[in-house]
Amino acid sequence: MAIEKHDVTFESGDTFAAGWLFLPEQAKSRAPVPAVAMAHGLGAVKEMHLEPFARHFAGAGIAALVFDYRSFGASGGEPRQRLFPRDQIEDYRNALTWLSLQPEIDADRLGVWGSSFSGGHVLHVAAYDPRIKAVVSQVGAMDVHQITLSALGVEQFAALEQLTVQERVRHATEGGEVYIRDIGLPGEGFALQSDRESYDFAHEAQATIAPSWRNEVTMSSLDAILEHAPAKSIELIAPRPLLMILAQDDPISPPDSIRAAFARAGEPKRLLEVEGGHYSVYPWRKGRSADQASQAATEWFAEHLVEATATGRSERSAPAA
Repeated sequence: MAIEKHDVTFESGDTFAAGWLFLPEQAKSRAPVPAVAMAHGLGAVKEMHLEPFARHFAGAGIAALVFDYRSFGASGGEPRQRLFPRDQIEDYRNALTWLSLQPEIDADRLGVWGSSFSGGHVLHVAAYDPRIKAVVSQVGAMDVHQITLSALGVEQFAALEQLTVQERVRHATEGGEVYIRDIGLPGEGFALQSDRESYDFAHEAQATIAPSWRNEVTMSSLDAILEHAPAKSIELIAPRPLLMILAQDDPISPPDSIRAAFARAGEPKRLLEVEGGHYSVYPWRKGRSADQASQAATEWFAEHLVEATATGRSERSAPAA
């Protein structure tokens, strides 16, 4: 099936977000197609293994908009590398608005897909944006404060909080931005993420398919990240269909936190558990988990954005007995 890939931009905040629009062959007909907005996780850019997911969706007749958040990758925005969850959530909603205005897209059949940090974003977006008709959250961060506190312990977490206070004071007196590493190796100093798998995933991508990835974020991002707890609104998503995907050996987005959030969500919903760690769901190394995650998401969107709508239209158009 022919899939068209277009470079696009859309307004978000006081700048623009850059993305790729994948259009399925069905978009060439007069009937508009459903669409999904997609973005990456903590500090990542769209080139880091998101295109295969988008092509799967387009192959099922669903357009996909993959975008970089403001101040990351090919998108505009200053200061660079500032990671504010509320801005990224607004980028998702602006992506949906842009999609709704495209002649090839059916504005009544929009979905959101997120992974890792954005796997949390899409829960918040879906809870409050009535345009969304289907949601996929993959290895999502449910409550960053809780996850970080559990990982560090009370004393180290308190020290981390003091860093955020010190940065607020520094910014108020000096201005400008201080940068910290996004990803580092254990024992090599402070970074937002310090584990071997994150390091390998990001640096391998940077060396091959994602040269625009930068291993830094603003220090001012830290307290904004720590207060991000998107799963607290998960009960508000229903009756929009929700698929959640977790990796059983994931130390970054703990499986139990995803299971607990899923238990609070309303129907219709589905939980898929795959083998491996946090990055096993991405097609960067051979393994079944990435295929399973991609197939499940494709089937979910096809069922709830394509088939369900077609069935509903068929039922509405059927003559009365």
